[in-house]
Amino acid sequence: MRRTNPYAVASLVCGLLWACGIGSLLAVFFGHLARRQVRATGERGRIPALLGLILGYTGLFLAVLFFLQGGVLIVA
Repeated sequence: MRRTNPYAVASLVCGLLWACGIGSLLAVFFGHLARRQVRATGERGRIPALLGLILGYTGLFLAVLFFLQGGVLIVA
């Protein structure tokens, strides 16, 4: 039985816990690392890595949107 890539699991967990954008950055980092390793080694974990990437990029997008909105309110 093939093992699941630990970086894929880490990406998914960080993506689910994306408080303050730090988890989102880690989710994206671990997700890309996991996808590269899964492709090279044939391990399991393609879907958790992809979900971690989706959640991570969504968290980063929302964090940027939040900070831009705050900047607009300060200028106005």
